[in-house]
Amino acid sequence: MDESELDRALREAFAGTDAERRVVVRQAMDLADSGQVTRDRGVALTVDEVVRNLADAPDERVANRWNWWMGALEVAYGGYAAFQVRRYEKEE
Repeated sequence: MDESELDRALREAFAGTDAERRVVVRQAMDLADSGQVTRDRGVALTVDEVVRNLADAPDERVANRWNWWMGALEVAYGGYAAFQVRRYEKEE
């Protein structure tokens, strides 16, 4: 997964600050590097896969969407809580 491509796709698709997006991209890259999604779901973690799953979330902000998806994966498979966004720098 390409970090710049994911950042661009998230910026275009979802509301949120640059700081929110940066931490989501970082968490997504860590998740991709872990190989956990591929093991659990049998699909590679791609930019399209991230955007598609975040689009299902009820909240508009990118970090909340990411956490919603990680929560769903945690319930289904376990081991995804570590990839949730816990904090990010507030921008004014």
